[in-house]
Amino acid sequence: MPTSPLSRRLGTFDAVTIGLGSMIGAGIFVALGPAASAAGSGLLIGLGVAAVVAYCNATSSARLAALYPQSGGTYIYGKERLGEFWGFTAGWSFVVGKTASCAAMALTVGYYVWPAWAHAVAVAAVVALTAVNYAGIQKSALLTRVVVAVVLAVLAGVVVVILGFGDADTARLGIGDDISVGGLLQAAGLLFFAFAGYARIATLGEEVRDPARTIPRAIPIALGIALVVYAVVAVAVLAALGTDALASSTAPLADAVTAAGQPGLAPVVRAGAGVAALGSLLALILGVSRTTLAMSRDRHLPHALAAVHPRFGSPHRAEIAVGVVVAVAAAVVDVRGAIGFSSFAVLLYYAIANASAWTLGRRVVPAVGLAGCLLLAVTLPLSSVVVGSGVVLAGAVAYGLRAWLR
Repeated sequence: MPTSPLSRRLGTFDAVTIGLGSMIGAGIFVALGPAASAAGSGLLIGLGVAAVVAYCNATSSARLAALYPQSGGTYIYGKERLGEFWGFTAGWSFVVGKTASCAAMALTVGYYVWPAWAHAVAVAAVVALTAVNYAGIQKSALLTRVVVAVVLAVLAGVVVVILGFGDADTARLGIGDDISVGGLLQAAGLLFFAFAGYARIATLGEEVRDPARTIPRAIPIALGIALVVYAVVAVAVLAALGTDALASSTAPLADAVTAAGQPGLAPVVRAGAGVAALGSLLALILGVSRTTLAMSRDRHLPHALAAVHPRFGSPHRAEIAVGVVVAVAAAVVDVRGAIGFSSFAVLLYYAIANASAWTLGRRVVPAVGLAGCLLLAVTLPLSSVVVGSGVVLAGAVAYGLRAWLR
C-alpha cells in the first residue's frame, strides 16, 4: 500500500456523479457527426458496438477495482496481475491519452464559449479547474454535480424539442446500403471516446469509502445511465437531421433544435456543450493526476509528484504538473487529432485492463472486451494509429532503458 494514502471521502452517489461527469460530457455534442460520417446509416449500430465494448471494460475494471482499491486504475491492475511492464504500459497509455483528451475538452470549451480566442479560453479553463482539484476531491465532486445536472437538463430539452415540436422522421433511422464493417468499427472507436469516463471511478479508488462495495456498484450505474442518455439523444438527432446532414454538422445538437423550428434554443445548447466540456475536463484532470501519483510512487515518473497535500488531501504536485502539461497542449494541438490519438491510447489501456481481469476467471467478458479494444484501436484513422503506436512504443523503450540502467 502507498505510504501517503489519500482521504476516503467519496460515497456511491459521488462516485456515480464523477463517472457521469466524465461520460455525459462534450463527447455527445461533438462525436455524433464524425461517427455518422464513418458509419453512414449504421450510426446506431456503431453506438451499440461501442456500448458492448464499454460494458466489458467497465465490468473488468469494477472487478479489479474491488481487489485493488488504490489510485492508478489499470496501472495498478496490470502491475499486480500481469507484471510491472504491462502496468507501466497501461499507466503511460492512460497519462498520454487522457492528457490529449484534456486538451481536446479544453479546446471544446474555447470553441463554444469564444471561438476567436479558443486556445486562450482553453488554457484559462485548465488553470481554473486545476485550482478546483487542488483544493480537494470534495470540491471537485460538488462542482461535478452541478455540471451533470445542467448537462442532463440541456440534453432532455433537446430531445423534448425535437420529438415534441420538430419534424422528426423515424424513416431516417433505417439501415441503408451505405454501411460497411470498417465504417461501423471506426464509428464505434470514435464514439468510445465519449463512453470512456467510467474509468475515472476506478482511478479514484483510494478516495472512495468502502471501495470493494462502492466501485463495483458505481461503475455499471454510471455506464447504464450514460448509455440510455446517448441512445435517446442519438435517435432524436438522427430522426431530426438524417444521416447526411448529421455527418456534415459540426454542432449536431444545435442544428437539430434549429431544424425543429426552435433556433432561439441553439445558443442554450451551445452553452450546455461548453458546460459539458468543463465537466469532462474536470474529471479527466482528476484521473490523470491520480495515475501520475501512482506512477510517481513507483518512480516511473518523478517521485516528487507523489506528495499528498496535508490539508486538502489531494496529490497537489501531480495536479499542478498535469495542469501545466495540459495547458501547454491546449495552446497548440488540434481537436480532431487529439481525439483520435486519445482513443487509440485509451483503448490500449482498457485492453490491458481486460487482460488483467482474464486472470481472475470468468473469462468471456474480458475476452470480448480485449478483442473489442484491439479491433477498435486498429480501425481508427491511420494517423491516430501511427502516432499513438509511436508514443506508446517510446514509453516502452524508456521503460526498458531505465530497467537496464538499474
